Amino acid sequence: MAWLDCFAGKNPRGIFFRGSHAADHGKEFHPKRGPKLPFALPAWLLNRYSVRAFNNAYYRIHTAKKGAAVVPYDSFFYPLDSIRQWNLLYGRQGFLQYQCVIPEANLEAFEELLDRIARSGMGSFLGVMKQFGSAPPAGMLSFPRPGLTIALDFAMRGERTLKLMQSLDEIVQQSGGALYPAKDARMSPALFEASFPRWRGFVPYIDPKMSSSFWRRVTGAQ
Repeated sequence: MAWLDCFAGKNPRGIFFRGSHAADHGKEFHPKRGPKLPFALPAWLLNRYSVRAFNNAYYRIHTAKKGAAVVPYDSFFYPLDSIRQWNLLYGRQGFLQYQCVIPEANLEAFEELLDRIARSGMGSFLGVMKQFGSAPPAGMLSFPRPGLTIALDFAMRGERTLKLMQSLDEIVQQSGGALYPAKDARMSPALFEASFPRWRGFVPYIDPKMSSSFWRRVTGAQ
């Protein structure tokens, strides 16, 4: 996977991480509990200047120590857990995560996505990119498919944040990509249809006693 500096525009800098399980290393690791944020930070503290400063520091720290090393599994797979209650960094309004996948044949759409985020001034200080394998979607509502997926956390700033995400939706839909429903709170019916065209085949398997606000929103079901 890779961390991206979302303020860098169409040609962002980033850090690439790759790891393999060290099954025969012979050293036992124990998860460590990091410091805990005692309260939600003021909303004004997370702005384009503080995020740029964080991105610069993060990039310099990791480029300075690049190379191979044996590390605990928890810090590799769950880096955010080094700070307990890290979600309080975003303030009382919290954050929205935007995760999409874009086909590798349409990488110009990926560049446009990053450029639009950079120009908005609301760049995420956590931007994670991964490459899916070549296998087609395994199920009718499977999100993984050949392409690049990016997950971005945006501090919730009301209508301004929602308008940015709607703008990103347009790029994803036009590129033939998809939005990740498991992390969604605002996907439109049109984007759901484009992301999961086989969803109607899933309907017969739904327990009629089960329902959700997400399903009603994206399908118009009662």
